[in-house]
Amino acid sequence: MQVFKIKHSYQIIIFVILATLSVSGLISSPIALLLGLIMAIFLGNPFESKVSSYIHKLLQISIVGLGFGLHLDEALKVGQSGFLLTIASISIIFILGYFLGKLLKIERPLAYLISAGTAICGGSAIAAVSPIIKADTKQISLALAIVFSLNSIALFIYPSVGHWLMMTQHDFGLWCAIGIHDTSSVVGAASKFGDEALKTATTVKLARALWIIPVSILTMFLFKTKGTKIKIPWFIGYFILAILLSTYFPIFDSISPTITKISKLGLNLTLFLIGSTLSLEALKSISFKPLLLAIILWIVISIGSLMIILN
Repeated sequence: MQVFKIKHSYQIIIFVILATLSVSGLISSPIALLLGLIMAIFLGNPFESKVSSYIHKLLQISIVGLGFGLHLDEALKVGQSGFLLTIASISIIFILGYFLGKLLKIERPLAYLISAGTAICGGSAIAAVSPIIKADTKQISLALAIVFSLNSIALFIYPSVGHWLMMTQHDFGLWCAIGIHDTSSVVGAASKFGDEALKTATTVKLARALWIIPVSILTMFLFKTKGTKIKIPWFIGYFILAILLSTYFPIFDSISPTITKISKLGLNLTLFLIGSTLSLEALKSISFKPLLLAIILWIVISIGSLMIILN
């Protein structure tokens, strides 16, 4: 449902104008997301049925492109710095999510989806574990709506807090990768803070995303499901390949900055498209107890990781 009724042709024109503005380089990632939200809520998305299938592809292509802005020694150093914090935060969120879910009397599959989305990488983790735990469509939609809503808030809050605390580029990038759910919002928030923060956030977040594989295997045992296929985030391999090409082939030295710049603009467009899919119906479907669970988990991982990083 949209607030204002306008002709479909006008919807398309406004959508194209805002999408073009998102890739113009004139606005930041949070603003691109906000424009998408405004479009969805007040005017409606004329391509709502088609946009979703392109979001993940565009995000993956943009992230692979960002790999050309990294060298292997940088990536390894950054990956090592976030390894222990990644393990600790994932474990704590899943354990806390289990007990809070029981305390709040939330269906086990829904509580697990919210925990997975918070602990690992938002929508990707939810999509990976949902068939394993046999979650129904309503539970999946609700978990995604909650996670994407909190992502939208994080995209605005994190950079402000980072500047207020005068965090270093490295520390802020690490905090984004640990505390923000979805990869798109992690990269969006970090890119607003600075290039070094972007490199750190992207590398740590993608290393964190690989935990989808062991978590999916563990989930099969916890929910006693057999024969379920595990979704592996293959695009991370292409991201690593981009880093290797940038590191060992000097020919990429001259074109890597251009690829990185285009990838950042592609990320802006991705965030605009994500915002354009968050309709009023999706926001109204969010019920109190699951939202409370998600907020508590998000506060714990945000403040907890921030305290560890700063100290």
